[in-house]
Amino acid sequence: MSEDNTLLSVDQLHAHYGKSHILHGVSLQVQRNEVLSLLGRNGSGRSTTLKAIMGLVPPTGGSVQLQGRELSGQRPFHICRAGVGYVPEEREVFANLTVDENLRMGEQPTVGGSVQWNVEQMFDYFPRLKERRNTLAGSLSGGEQQMLTICRSLLGNPLVLLIDEPTEGLAPKIVAAVGECIQDMHRRGVSVVLVEQKLAIALKVSTRVCVMGHGRIVFEGTPQALKADQQLLADWLAV
Repeated sequence: MSEDNTLLSVDQLHAHYGKSHILHGVSLQVQRNEVLSLLGRNGSGRSTTLKAIMGLVPPTGGSVQLQGRELSGQRPFHICRAGVGYVPEEREVFANLTVDENLRMGEQPTVGGSVQWNVEQMFDYFPRLKERRNTLAGSLSGGEQQMLTICRSLLGNPLVLLIDEPTEGLAPKIVAAVGECIQDMHRRGVSVVLVEQKLAIALKVSTRVCVMGHGRIVFEGTPQALKADQQLLADWLAV
C-alpha cells in the first residue's frame, strides 16, 4: 500500500470499557476509494474499533489520523466535520422528525475533496424513502430506518464512512439494496470501513478485509485470499 494514497491511518489503537481492555493495539490503514471490511465473531472488537475512530469510545492509546491530521482525543462532532461519517448499528434516527428533516440534518459542506451528495441521489438509492419523505422517522420499519441512517450520513459528504452492521435484521431485498449502495459509494470515490456479519455480503462489496479476534487484527488481505484460507475461516469466523 502506498502511504501517499492512505486516507485514514489507525496505529496501535487501544480502548477500554471501564477496566475491560477491548482493543489491544489495532493498526490498519484505509486507502482512498476502497471498501475495507472488518470481520470477526461477536465480541472481537470490530464495533469498538469504529467507535474509537469516531471518538464515541475515547481511545486509551494509539493514534487515528485522517489525511495526516490527528483525530484521537477529539470530540465526535469535530471528527465528523473533519470528514469521517458514521452509521451506527443502532440507527439512531430523529424519531420526531420526518424523513426529509432527518436527511437535512445530515447535510454538511464538502471537505478536503470529498464527494458531494444530495437528497435526490438518496431517493434514487432508496425510492421507499421518497415515498415516505413526510413520514415521522420513528414510525418507519427497521429497514427504512437503516436506509435513512445511511443516507443521512452520506449527506455529510464524508471522505470515509464507517458503517456498523448495516444489514442486521433486514429483509433480503433491502440487504441487496444496501450492498448496491455501498458499491456505488466506492465507484464514486468514497472510502468505506464496513463491519458486517454476513460474510457473503462483505466479500462481495470489499476491496480488502481485516479479520479481528480478541481485540487484534489477525488477518489482512484480499477477499480472495481470505476465501482461500480455510483454516483461518474456521479459526476466526466459523460460528
